[in-house]
Amino acid sequence: MPQILKFAKSLIVSAVVLGGVGLASPVLATSLNEARAQGLIGEQPNGLVAAISAAATPDIATLVAEINAARLNSYRQLAAKDGAPVEAVKAIAGEKLMGRARENGWYVLNSSGNWSR
Repeated sequence: MPQILKFAKSLIVSAVVLGGVGLASPVLATSLNEARAQGLIGEQPNGLVAAISAAATPDIATLVAEINAARLNSYRQLAAKDGAPVEAVKAIAGEKLMGRARENGWYVLNSSGNWSR
C-alpha cells in the first residue's frame, strides 16, 4: 500500500499533467477545454479522454489521440519513477480527472458505459 500512496502523491504533485493539460502546446490545452465545454470530449475512468460521439470530426479525433498520447507518456513516466504499474497510475489519474470534470460540468463516462454531465 505505501507504493500506491507514493505514486498517488506524485500524481497530485504533477497536477498540471493530470489537469487534462499534459500537452506540449497551449493551443491544444485551449482546444481541449473548448471541446470539453462544448460536450465533444469527455473523461474516462482510465485517465484518458474520448470523443462523446462516434461520429466525431477528424479534428476531434486528432485532438483525442494527441491528448491521450501525451497523458500515456506522462503516466508511463510516473509509473517508472515510482515503480508502479501504469494501469494503477491511469486509474488514480482517471479518478482525479473525472472528479474535476464533474466539478466543471464536463462529460464523464460512467460505470454503465454512458456519458453523463
